[in-house]
Amino acid sequence: MDAQIILHVDGEDRSLTVDTRTTLLDALRERLGVTSPKKGCDHGQCGACTVLLDGRRATTCLAFAVAYDGAQVTTSQGLVDGDELHPMQQAFLDHDGFQCGYCTPGQICSAVGMLDEAKAGHPSQVTDDLTGPVELDEAEIRERMSGNLCRCGAYVNIVAAINEAANG
Repeated sequence: MDAQIILHVDGEDRSLTVDTRTTLLDALRERLGVTSPKKGCDHGQCGACTVLLDGRRATTCLAFAVAYDGAQVTTSQGLVDGDELHPMQQAFLDHDGFQCGYCTPGQICSAVGMLDEAKAGHPSQVTDDLTGPVELDEAEIRERMSGNLCRCGAYVNIVAAINEAANG
């Protein structure tokens, strides 16, 4: 069964007809040509397909596209402001927060969403003070980014990049 949906991808309205079983990742990549979210594990375990869905980070390989009709989808490509990189993207470049780059778009989207969660006061497993503002130290960043895997092992540089974007 097919369904007509509209996705607001990186500031542009995109209309498409999809089979109701189509994942949001496949709709973005195969139907709309948006290739920054990557197909890594296809089980929601690696985070390579992470985007911001209505401002919150989400793995698109587990989401059916029809469930997000009308949603705002922001990929790492959509974080750019004209010719200016998003501060998180710039921090990843400054700190060599990538090697092969496959996980980088998902890492960046997840990091941006994570910073918003921390600013809103959402605690993590390692948050010491549940009543005050969240302080993003290395332990907090590592815990909050634990759903995004880097097969190259660039974690030290990824944490440094996020730390700079969060606190610099």
